[in-house]
Amino acid sequence: MVKKKTNAKENMKKEIPAEKIKAVSELVENIKKHRTTLIASIKGLPSSQFHEIKKNLRGKAIIKVVKKSAAIKSIDSVGKDSLEELKKLISADIALFFSNIEPFELSSLLTDNQSPTKAKAGDIAPEDINVEPGPTNLVPGPAISELSSVGLKVAVEGGKLAIKLPHTIVKKGEVIKDNVASVLAKLDIKPMKVGFEPIAAYDAVDNKVYVGIKIDKKKTLEELREMIGKALGFAVKIGYLTKETLPFYLGKAAREELALINLINSKSQESNVQLNAQEGK
Repeated sequence: MVKKKTNAKENMKKEIPAEKIKAVSELVENIKKHRTTLIASIKGLPSSQFHEIKKNLRGKAIIKVVKKSAAIKSIDSVGKDSLEELKKLISADIALFFSNIEPFELSSLLTDNQSPTKAKAGDIAPEDINVEPGPTNLVPGPAISELSSVGLKVAVEGGKLAIKLPHTIVKKGEVIKDNVASVLAKLDIKPMKVGFEPIAAYDAVDNKVYVGIKIDKKKTLEELREMIGKALGFAVKIGYLTKETLPFYLGKAAREELALINLINSKSQESNVQLNAQEGK
């Protein structure tokens, strides 16, 4: 009996389970009916915090933890060229968020729901990590050399160690070493954040993918205040009249008026002196 040869491609083909087809269909439907599709990393996110954030976002966003293949398949199935850039940013350990909130506002909500956590050896410092002067709960002993090893100046006060001078023990972008992580833990300093980490988002209204959407409200407000300060100075310099610049011009006019009055009085006094001198001859 001659056995029928099977095609290699047919052997590779496997029937796709119905639940996978259903999962992709649901993702496609959510992409189509929501304004925002956001990708966020869930790497290192504890299960308890995941459920807490999900609870906080109830009614604001739908969260789906999906495999990379399912996410890519769903984007392909939508058939929008503008989504191609989003597909390139999909990796393992991600969640998809679907919402009618605009992308940057949704990203801000995710940032607000992040919690501070202790640093581990190998973490990258998100900002400069500073230790300020003040008392600690550490008793003298091995802790003295441990704190000194990271550049901290310490002294014994009231039977406990106190930090005498401010010091930056890790700069932004540097790798946190094991001894530094240990000191931070002893001082109960939590420089890291744990939560959903926004990566990118698609805005159906703009039909555009936005990358780098993580919102740092504190830093943004500081930059905004700095820009406002510079803008006011610039407006005054070029003579741009607004209700904010008007007080500067009125103050300048008052000072110039006073200077002019003083100059006139000075000249008048000089003239009187000269006149009196001439009359006295």
